[in-house]
Amino acid sequence: MTLQRQFTFWAVALAVVILALWLLGDIMLPFIAGLVLAYFLDPVADALERLGLPRLAATLLILISSILVIVILLVLLLPVLGDQIARFSSNLPGYMQALVKLFDELAPQWLKDMLASSGTNLPASLSDLAGKAAGWVAAILTSILSGSLALVNVISLLVVTPIVAFYMLNDWDRMVEKVDGWLPRDHLTTVRRLATQIDEAMAGFIRGQGTVCLLLGVFYAVALSFAGLNFGLLIGLGAGLLSFIPYVGSIIGGVLAIGMALIQFWPDWAHIIIIIAIFAGGQFIEGNFLSPNLVGNRIGLHPVWLMFALFAFGYLFGFVGLLLAVPLAAAVGVLVRFAIEQYLKSPLYLGIPTQKKLPEPSEPKRRSPPK
Repeated sequence: MTLQRQFTFWAVALAVVILALWLLGDIMLPFIAGLVLAYFLDPVADALERLGLPRLAATLLILISSILVIVILLVLLLPVLGDQIARFSSNLPGYMQALVKLFDELAPQWLKDMLASSGTNLPASLSDLAGKAAGWVAAILTSILSGSLALVNVISLLVVTPIVAFYMLNDWDRMVEKVDGWLPRDHLTTVRRLATQIDEAMAGFIRGQGTVCLLLGVFYAVALSFAGLNFGLLIGLGAGLLSFIPYVGSIIGGVLAIGMALIQFWPDWAHIIIIIAIFAGGQFIEGNFLSPNLVGNRIGLHPVWLMFALFAFGYLFGFVGLLLAVPLAAAVGVLVRFAIEQYLKSPLYLGIPTQKKLPEPSEPKRRSPPK
């Protein structure tokens, strides 16, 4: 009965959290962003504390430095990125036509015959796709820049997020200690072990994968820009930021970069090979150095489940869902593995052992009376 009550309590608590996220998703972005930022920077604050700096001073130093870096990057990059986005969306139909022309020049005849026999009109299909893509980009930019709630969201991100991050980062250890004091004493060891595993899984994504995305974005943007690729900054940063979805960032960034290289440099194969080598080098660095050292196996989820979690939470809760998808999926994965571990030890899996029937005691033999 106690186990049933505990399950009911935690199931109701989970339902309340999901309902609150669904109802308040539009206003929770700055709070979630502040929580994620504080969680990301907590190890830095702990390191400064070990060096003798008070927690409040360490928090102020970290946040002021972070805000200055973000503001400088926005001032330097935002005009360039805005210009590249506008030019790329307006020139997209022409780029598609250029790729179709290259296809007509380079594709083998059997492939052209196969497309013709199947009734596929490649130039018309690509032109239609380019027009739709340009319309989507324009619609997204319009909604971001002119939406009635957009200004409120931007202001809240710039104002509320640093405030939330400051209080969370300053009070992080006290909050952990307070929550630890609320844990049921009978299950203290088990809950602490699960909390440690959840923290390792979430840190693997928020701190580890976040660092990987930033490093990859900087590498791709700088390398593609130095290679002379048009929109290299936009494609490189986009590929790095999309790397939080397994394989998606490298695929989308690689396709865009190689397609742009074919349009811009053809028939100069040397420049095209340089662009391919940049993405191959980025994947080699990520797979052999960045991910093993920064992420490792701490998330404990298959890439397919990671992608499913991102799409599912993004569909249900929007951008807030994308921020929470993988950390929550990692936490759920820890709990599911614990539940399976308990199940494999339970009588439900092992079966209820049947007691062996003891043999009935035999009657003692009667001795015949002595003669």
